[in-house]
Amino acid sequence: MGNTVSTLPLPSISAAEQRVREDLAAAYRLVALYGMDDSIYTHISARVPGTDDRFLINPFGTLFRDITASSLVCIDLEGNVVSAPPGCDVNPAGFTIHSAVHAARHDAACVLHTHTVAGVAVSSLACGLQPANQWALQFHGRVAYHDFEGIALDLDERARLVADLGHEKRALILRNHGLVTLGRSVAEAFILMHNLERACRVQVAIQSTGLPAYPVPEEIRERTARQYESGDTNRLPGAADPYAREWRALLHRLEPSSATSYRS
Repeated sequence: MGNTVSTLPLPSISAAEQRVREDLAAAYRLVALYGMDDSIYTHISARVPGTDDRFLINPFGTLFRDITASSLVCIDLEGNVVSAPPGCDVNPAGFTIHSAVHAARHDAACVLHTHTVAGVAVSSLACGLQPANQWALQFHGRVAYHDFEGIALDLDERARLVADLGHEKRALILRNHGLVTLGRSVAEAFILMHNLERACRVQVAIQSTGLPAYPVPEEIRERTARQYESGDTNRLPGAADPYAREWRALLHRLEPSSATSYRS
């Protein structure tokens, strides 16, 4: 990485970037609200609109519940701080994972990574994610796997990670580590992660009984995944974004949750 501690003032930003900053800060707080955070670790990043080489990420050492639009750090693909509140730096492992995905997948406006108990449990199972419940079926044939190589501090790992991710998949299970989702918007990345997390929780609950899961036929697995992809059951009338309805509802949950708004 380049300069990791900022002494740079925050520049004026576009309306488009401000909207992304607000959505990204909201995603951080929603991850905390739903218990998917891990102290000061894990990360969510969003590409700066109109750029291919800059993204926003959390300042290392701040709890997710306290992230605001103005507290986010803007860095480039080399790890150089472009703008940030004074004294802020970035988690090196976060830079490795997120810079890899943003550099390789220009369709990924947002990348979300978690270390939840259920997610790490499923990532540690040889069988991986199983098609045993409706949430899991959203990802049927659409989740990639990357083997654990230790804490993600080696920049050489980026090439192997993106090779495993491929060009189309929006969910990645980091073996023995955790979960990653990619979204064409912050809303998509968060909602995919919320569903993937719940799929993992249900799988762990099923496996804890020691009883076999009721099988879902292959044709129904694929049909369900395609139904999720179409977004037709969630789309607002006249809206192109199938995630807008749920995202709007989720943002309402944040309004009374803190004395400090995520928008600030």
